Amino acid sequence: MNNISILVTGGCGFVGSNLSLMLKEKYPSYTIVALDNLKRRGSELNLPKLKAAGIEFIHGDIRNREDLEMDRDFDFIIDAAAEPSVMAGMGAMLSYVINTNLTGTINTLELAARSKAKFIFLSTSRVYPISYLEDIKYTENTTRFDLPDGQVIPGVSSKGIAENFPLDKARSVYGSTKLASELLIEEFREFFDVNYVINRCGVIAGPHQMGKVDQGVMTLWVARHYWGRDVAYFGYGGTGKQVRDALHIFDLFDLVDHEIHNFDQVNGKTMNAGGGLASSVSLQELTAICAEVTGNKVGASSVMENRKGDIPLYITDNTRITEVTGWTPKRNVRDIVTDTFNWIHKNEQQLKPILNA
Repeated sequence: MNNISILVTGGCGFVGSNLSLMLKEKYPSYTIVALDNLKRRGSELNLPKLKAAGIEFIHGDIRNREDLEMDRDFDFIIDAAAEPSVMAGMGAMLSYVINTNLTGTINTLELAARSKAKFIFLSTSRVYPISYLEDIKYTENTTRFDLPDGQVIPGVSSKGIAENFPLDKARSVYGSTKLASELLIEEFREFFDVNYVINRCGVIAGPHQMGKVDQGVMTLWVARHYWGRDVAYFGYGGTGKQVRDALHIFDLFDLVDHEIHNFDQVNGKTMNAGGGLASSVSLQELTAICAEVTGNKVGASSVMENRKGDIPLYITDNTRITEVTGWTPKRNVRDIVTDTFNWIHKNEQQLKPILNA
């Protein structure tokens, strides 16, 4: 595998650019091509880094089939292009979410079929229905909600959410587009011989993420502390006890790297991939960690009412993916906060207009 070619869609985004750069650094002989529409503010900042690393950039949009009609083949396609916000599909951006996350996947799958490329799809934990996640039994402790064993809903334990969690209720337009994409990927395998692996990722975080309230909250939290701006706890009593696990972008790279080079091991599988219980954190705990790392304490306001589509707790159960691949995350929340802080500090003037807006 000295001369393989890899297309990364969403290649200037947080996930896509990191994966492209790390693949090229580790495997200089590989041809890495990054395709992106540069819609998200800050994605253009990655262009000089990609060029300097010897990564080819294509200014294209997966919504447009013509942009993917290339006279070249790829060995692998990593589909990291998405509108990643759960909230985006609840308003005027409905058509953009559907066209990007579903139509875009279909167009990319057609390219994979033409190229005979292996397809690595970055899906989401948001395929799991909101009402079931709301009904999970949890205990309230001093700083967070915790998951006990003895749950009524299948696929839930103290380790988190597993792949057999039920899928038969509403999950958000965003989550529905990703689940529909998963179903179509299997159809493309059956009828067009597209081999694939699907990773249902939870929160992904780390350097180079342009964090916002609705997506990229860990970067947003670090940025708020860095520039001394208050944070807000929304819903669930306004105490900041809701919990997510967080996957360091470097750990996601380790997983994708393993899948590329051991593809027969993961072919045809759909697996949860997240930080897991060891890398889980409540908003209240995240505030404390950010204060310690940055040296800045900020205020935290409370909004009692729950936001539509929000959930009290999500932790990834990585049991299956660890059994299949041997992969397990090596980094925790403090590592994510520290690495993000160092990135902001190093690029303060460039990032301030974006992250401190």
